[in-house]
Amino acid sequence: MTNLKILLCCGAGMSSGFLASNARKTAKKRKLSLNVEARSYTEVNDYLSAIDILMIGPHYASELSKYEALAYPYNVPVVVIPQDVYAQLNGEKLLDIALHKINERKS
Repeated sequence: MTNLKILLCCGAGMSSGFLASNARKTAKKRKLSLNVEARSYTEVNDYLSAIDILMIGPHYASELSKYEALAYPYNVPVVVIPQDVYAQLNGEKLLDIALHKINERKS
């Protein structure tokens, strides 16, 4: 699995920025080639055509269907980041969730 692009979405991209950084560190340890970026919810549309998965902050869980509708034309899965993963800035668990969802879609 190479060159995967993961986009994290939150309010201003701050908390998710730390989470993205931790996920990149985990990917490096695992020798995975991927790109994890964090952006504000206002920028999601600009990235949908170029990503493999969209992961939204738990505070956007109630808007999951909206993001799924936006991502559908691009065949991009959307996942709500679990609260514990988000709160702990757990890049390892985040990466596990993303890779599982991407593999699930390919099979």
